[in-house]
Amino acid sequence: MGASLKTLKARLDGLCLRYDTAGALEKDPISVPLAYPAAMDREVAAFVAAHLAYGRVDPMIRAVRGALAPLGAAPASWLRERSEAQIRRSLEGPLADWSWRFHTATDLASWLVAWKRLDAESRSGLEPHLLPAPGEEPDAALSRLVQRLRAELPASYGSRFSLPDPLEGAACKRWRMFLRWMVRPGWPDLGLWSRYPASALIIPLDTHVARVSRFIGLTRRATPDGKMAREITEALRRLDAADPLRYDFALSHLGILGDCPGVRHRSTCAACPLYSVCRAGSESAARIPRIGKEP
Repeated sequence: MGASLKTLKARLDGLCLRYDTAGALEKDPISVPLAYPAAMDREVAAFVAAHLAYGRVDPMIRAVRGALAPLGAAPASWLRERSEAQIRRSLEGPLADWSWRFHTATDLASWLVAWKRLDAESRSGLEPHLLPAPGEEPDAALSRLVQRLRAELPASYGSRFSLPDPLEGAACKRWRMFLRWMVRPGWPDLGLWSRYPASALIIPLDTHVARVSRFIGLTRRATPDGKMAREITEALRRLDAADPLRYDFALSHLGILGDCPGVRHRSTCAACPLYSVCRAGSESAARIPRIGKEP
C-alpha cells in the first residue's frame, strides 16, 4: 500500500514550502514574465518563455531575455503597433545571431506574429483561443490552436517543436507550463486568466516531474507522455481538486536544482520532505505503488 492521501499531502505541502523561495524562482523561466508590470506584457513574455523552456536553465533564461530584448519594456504594444513585415524585419535583423537549441530568430519572429494575429482576433490575448466550448474537453481547444498554427507557421523544426498536439498523445509540456502560468492565481504563477479553470490544468511533464512522481507513487507509467501527465494530474487532484498544479513548481525544482540524487539514502535524503514516502532506488518503477486511499 502506498502512502495515505493525508500523509502524501502533508509531505508535498512541506516540499512546496521548501521551494517557496526567491532562489528557486530565479532558476525558473517564469521569472522573465514576472519582471513586466503590465498583464498583457506578461502574457507575451510568457508565450515566448514557456515555449523556449527546455535545456539547461541558466542559458535558457538568458536566451529568453535576449529574444524579448528588441521588444522593449512593453512587448504587447510593440507587437500591436507594427505590421507583420515590420515585426519580422525588426527581429530577424537585430537577432540574426540569436538562437536557442532548435529555435532561430525566424522561428521567434513567426511565433510573435502568431500572437499578434490571435490577439487581433480576440482583442484580449490568447485566453479566448484556448477556452473549450461548453461540454468540451479543454484539450480540444488546445488541439485546434496547435493545428491552426501548424498550418499558418513555417514548417521549420523549431516551429514544429513548439506545436505538439495533446490529442495525438503528446505531453505538451511547454503549452501546459504556459497555461499553468496564465491560469493559476497562486505563487509563483501569473493568474491573469479568469475563465479557464485551474482544476482543468494538466501538469507540465518534464523528466524531473516524471522521475519524482514515480518515486512517490503518483504514476506507474514508464513513458513520459500525455497519459503519464494525466495520471499524475489525477493523483494530484485527489490531494487538491481545485488546484492540483500547486505542487508542480516544487516537484520540478527538486530535480532542476539537483536536490534529488535519484537513490534514497538517509545520509543524502533525510532532510527532503518526501523522504518518508519516497521509494527511489528501492524497487523497480513498475512495482512502486500508487498513492493509497485515505483510511
